[in-house]
Amino acid sequence: MRRYALLVLKLGVSTALLAVLFSSIDVGTLWETARRAYLPWLALAMGLYTINMVATSWRWYVLLEAQQVRIDRRSLFGSLLVAAFFNNFLPSNIGGDVIRIGDTASRAGSKTLATTVVLVDRGLGLMALVFVAAVGATIAVATHHGAMPIWPAWLWAGFLMGVAIAGPAVFAPAAFSRVLRPLMVFHPEWVGDRIEKLTGALARFRETPGALLRCFCAAIFVQATMVVYYFAVAYALRLDVGFWDLSVIVPISFVVQMLPISFGGHGVRELTFLTYFAGIGQPKEAAIAMSLTAQALILLFSLSGAAVYMSRAHRAHRHAPHPHRV
Repeated sequence: MRRYALLVLKLGVSTALLAVLFSSIDVGTLWETARRAYLPWLALAMGLYTINMVATSWRWYVLLEAQQVRIDRRSLFGSLLVAAFFNNFLPSNIGGDVIRIGDTASRAGSKTLATTVVLVDRGLGLMALVFVAAVGATIAVATHHGAMPIWPAWLWAGFLMGVAIAGPAVFAPAAFSRVLRPLMVFHPEWVGDRIEKLTGALARFRETPGALLRCFCAAIFVQATMVVYYFAVAYALRLDVGFWDLSVIVPISFVVQMLPISFGGHGVRELTFLTYFAGIGQPKEAAIAMSLTAQALILLFSLSGAAVYMSRAHRAHRHAPHPHRV
């Protein structure tokens, strides 16, 4: 009942936000902006998103390889597509992580290890989001002559805070495990075993700093690709939005969507775009059109994950043992 109540609450928040936003804009102008979209540039945006997913799966592959877990890249890419489908069509993006963990736990020999890899991947991605936004805001300040909705100093402070938290966990895993020891009061044996496996995984990452550096660079590439993706959408819609402004608002919108307060980030994402666009003198209709169009393309791409999921289910059913007929 709690889960269903939370789902209804998230749907209510998204519906209410979208209703308020649409009531404050000229829907006719919004429709005209969407209707005149240049299809070749939308197709280019889809190609950029595909590159983004390939780079994301490669990052996951490198992290698993650092843990001496060998899984071919094609399988990881398929798993990532399924995860993207669950992320975009379920109430929260945790469902996709469950898919990724489940697909690698058996090969990793430990669900804790598979979870650690996904969490490290998430952490690197989040740090790259803030880094790209900080760089974009720093350059955009010159464009807007100091008038910015978000000051670069805030973003750089957030990035350095992330480094300060992640650094000890990776480079001093033993000390990090001691911080977690008080949790053993709940279930000494079970929690202690998980902490030991987590510490071992972090120690292996410490032994392969090159892998972490490559993955962080790949995470920056992934986030930069998303900025270019949104730039292609803006060009397709003939919106006059600067590249560096997009490099600020796009990462921030992804961070905001992680908050578990809405259904799939709908409403919250559009409000974030509208707030930033208003701060740089752009019309509300442009913000809503960009957010909805970009998300529609992502949802369309995510349907490929449904095809992969159904194909898996078909293969599993075909190879499952059937009772002999009498």
